[in-house]
Amino acid sequence: MTLELKLFGFALGGIILSCVLLVLFGQITVRKLRKNPNTKDKLGSEFASGWDIFNVAQALALPKRITQVLARSPIAGLYADRVVLEENTTVFDRALAKILWYLQMASVFAMLLLILFDALGAFE
Repeated sequence: MTLELKLFGFALGGIILSCVLLVLFGQITVRKLRKNPNTKDKLGSEFASGWDIFNVAQALALPKRITQVLARSPIAGLYADRVVLEENTTVFDRALAKILWYLQMASVFAMLLLILFDALGAFE
């Protein structure tokens, strides 16, 4: 088994696990937030069905400083409101959001690096 195949397996495993966590996070946390009248309109814009799950995970996972900058930007309506979300979620919800968000970002970044290295011929 080559190094390229091992790295691909880890990245693919991370993506599959993050897809499972995405469904769980949507069913456990975002579903509850959609039903709450206080948070219903604070989940960010939804470009495609389910996109608000990514918005909520991003808002709960990123450092507060980054979400504060995003909240003050002209395109703040695209992002979920972290302050309102933190008031209406549990510690478990926030931990699940962080695991989901960072696992997804790391897996996608690893796949992109594999594509780049393969295009440069690093695995030949």
